[in-house]
Amino acid sequence: MVIAAGGATLGYNLLQANPKFTKKVPIIVIHGGTSGLGLTKEEFAKREAIMQKSLLAGQKILTDGGSATDAVIVAIKIMEDNPLFNAGKGAVFTADGFNELDASLMDGSTKKAGAVAMSRAIKNPIEAARVVMEKTWHTLIAGEGADKLAKENGLEMVNQKYYFTQERYNQLQEAKKKDKLLLDSDKVKTHLNLYTEPYLGTVGAAALDSKGNLAAGTSTGGMTNKMTGRIGDSPIIGAGTYADNDSLALSCTGTGDIFIRVATGHEASSLYKYKKLSAQQAVEETIKQVAALGGEGGIVSVDKNGIPGFAWTKNKLGMFHGLARVGEKPQVFFPVAR
Repeated sequence: MVIAAGGATLGYNLLQANPKFTKKVPIIVIHGGTSGLGLTKEEFAKREAIMQKSLLAGQKILTDGGSATDAVIVAIKIMEDNPLFNAGKGAVFTADGFNELDASLMDGSTKKAGAVAMSRAIKNPIEAARVVMEKTWHTLIAGEGADKLAKENGLEMVNQKYYFTQERYNQLQEAKKKDKLLLDSDKVKTHLNLYTEPYLGTVGAAALDSKGNLAAGTSTGGMTNKMTGRIGDSPIIGAGTYADNDSLALSCTGTGDIFIRVATGHEASSLYKYKKLSAQQAVEETIKQVAALGGEGGIVSVDKNGIPGFAWTKNKLGMFHGLARVGEKPQVFFPVAR
């Protein structure tokens, strides 16, 4: 088990300073959402096991010469299928008692992108995002249209019972009692001036393949007790997901409404491309903008040279994140002391 003490800045600046990592080696980075710093080692271990599996799957695609897009999708699907995460099987409930899922995908080589929102019947929304990207001339399809498109293209469909988990249902009941939203953070004030409880959330991945192409994807169930029909940053290209072969690829998690306002994905890419910041500096500067507006959350990224960057708001909050380079052992991190 790998647990990083403190924030990510020191650890990842050291990684970037290592000459070994200046070579363009295929790499995948992932996140499993955020949580309060009071997480136990046992709770971490449960998530770490799944994230290790996710990284290994993505790494194998890259090792075999596969595309960054394929690596991102296979890594995200593993987390979507596990109820420990708020994506796919473990999606949270809306205020009206539904599970509405969002996902997006972007190819950095072509800048083509696809996303679905408010899906109620797609087993793996990240696959539906690919369908939108590759088989339509649209970028975002929502609601019944997303479910219809997925079914017509042979994706596995499920009913609402598939997404049910007692933990998520209990969270909804607790939220209704307290008349508040629950975000991916630990008792932090949000832009809504409401307090939140800790639980894992959005999942995502970004990768660089052997051809030098970048890709990124994100998948989520959103916020517990959110209004039915609410769409956060995860399916919004340029906010929760972004990939550009000339800069970097990234995936976000957190207070989606604010990530949209910051245009987080595009902002980090622009800081890298035009201000010549490193991947680490770019995501750190961008997450500061999210925090300045009262938001919480984090970003995982990898630049065109295969250098990772990880950043999150540090107010009693940590982000599950990991990386796997071709030829190296995957690592999963969470910023708490042993």
